[in-house]
Amino acid sequence: MQLPLVVGVDGSDSSLQALDWAVDEAARHGLPVRLVHASLWERYEAARPSLRTDRPAEEVMAEHIIASGIERARLRNPEVKVSGDVQPDDAVSALLQAGSESYALVTGSRGRGGIAGLLLGSVSLTVAARAVCPVIVVRGADQNRQGLFGRVVVGVGDPATSTGVVRFAFRAAEARGSALDAVRAWRSPAHERVDRPLLADDAASAHEERVTTNLTDALDQAMREHPEVEVRRRPVEGPAHRVLLHASAEADLIVVGALRRHGHFGLQLGRVAHALLHYSTCPVAVVPRRT
Repeated sequence: MQLPLVVGVDGSDSSLQALDWAVDEAARHGLPVRLVHASLWERYEAARPSLRTDRPAEEVMAEHIIASGIERARLRNPEVKVSGDVQPDDAVSALLQAGSESYALVTGSRGRGGIAGLLLGSVSLTVAARAVCPVIVVRGADQNRQGLFGRVVVGVGDPATSTGVVRFAFRAAEARGSALDAVRAWRSPAHERVDRPLLADDAASAHEERVTTNLTDALDQAMREHPEVEVRRRPVEGPAHRVLLHASAEADLIVVGALRRHGHFGLQLGRVAHALLHYSTCPVAVVPRRT
């Protein structure tokens, strides 16, 4: 059975953009789409007696959000199988639970309750930092969300922990028929530039050569599995978050990893993923990496 793309919907413009993006992505991969809306009306209504015989407004709204979302998805692409349900839980818990049986979770960057001025909604941030599956936050400019660049970018880290990140990026690029830019940021140790300025250029070349070798090692298996994907290796000197933010400007999707350390609690994102989720010009896929 194919695992679905799960989309969190709440009726906001941001969630509708995420839904449209998810339907297009599901069509590329041949996946079904499942809409999830979280509503606590059942919990609260059950906790207090009521003489009302009409249905609670929250229940009506929740069912309307799912029904209208399903209709929107079917109008966008009738070939994609779509389902939806209302979960009696808070949004984060409902999406994390749904993510355990999904190909990926898709969210918008802001919800209905978003506070003006915030760059990313708290639900999207928390889900991206805790989910066991890849999480795609649909954000950025129209041309990036619409996939007009024909380019997927993947930030490649340690080859030992980047396998899942790289494979997810290759599948995304192959499904789109687009090129894949594999970016690995690097920096020369500061002491080499200060203590030995005459050897700085040689040191930089040596670092770049090592980074290129690591990049090749990280990509090798996935390249054999996806021989039709055009891959461009890009070792770039500079802070990783700045390098990847720059790369997002002309990308349809940027894929990065987020290290999940066993036994650690709270949000586990890292500086690079955190920066991209807040400032990227294109949709961001965060793929969990395990120690």
